[in-house]
Amino acid sequence: MTSPDVAEQIRIQREYYAQTAQSYDAMRSEEEAAFALATGFLCGVAPTLGVTSILDVGAGTGATTMKLRDRLPGVRVVGLEPVQELREVGHRRGLGPEELIEGDATRLAYPDGAFDLVCEFGALHHIPDPAQAVREMVRVARKAVFICDVNNFGQGGVVARRVKQLANTLGLWPLLDYIKTRGRGYSICEGDGLFYSYSVFNNLRELRAGCSSLHFMNSNDAGPDLYRTAPGAIVLGIKRPAG
Repeated sequence: MTSPDVAEQIRIQREYYAQTAQSYDAMRSEEEAAFALATGFLCGVAPTLGVTSILDVGAGTGATTMKLRDRLPGVRVVGLEPVQELREVGHRRGLGPEELIEGDATRLAYPDGAFDLVCEFGALHHIPDPAQAVREMVRVARKAVFICDVNNFGQGGVVARRVKQLANTLGLWPLLDYIKTRGRGYSICEGDGLFYSYSVFNNLRELRAGCSSLHFMNSNDAGPDLYRTAPGAIVLGIKRPAG
């Protein structure tokens, strides 16, 4: 059951997307380079893994869904998006109703292993319970899970990063985030709406529970230690063969 606080956060979030649907992609232009790199990586690895179906979770207007569909002929690609106004933009751009559908990332309406690969591009930091969303992605994926999202511990200047990383090591990050967000647990900005403090490294446990190997790549300029230096990162989890 969703708590009243979380329900209100979801309402704020969806109202924001409904109001900004027409300019949604333009407002995310700063993320375009990172998503382009991640999409290229995914399109390169998909044939190696024998991927024939992809579920794109939190697809927004379906811009990435469409790129995957066009660049991977013969692969069935489905985008999942809860906000109707965003889906309508994608449908007007050429995605069919069966290619961009309504759905909840934390309760995927598919059986285990329904898609060869399940991916997300910048959606997890908008979800109140990203761990549950990742568990669902792992469950529904038959071969692999692909995550491209932010790493809050690699964002900011050197001092800010070190403070956040130390707080996280000491288990004090939730308290620091509580203070930072004035007790709300989330932030709001004009270009990204309502979002939560998040790092792709937060959910490695969920990925390792169902994947035999994890592979990491930075989506923005960074040093070799991605946790400490990368503002955003890509994680590819390859699942254990069935049986």
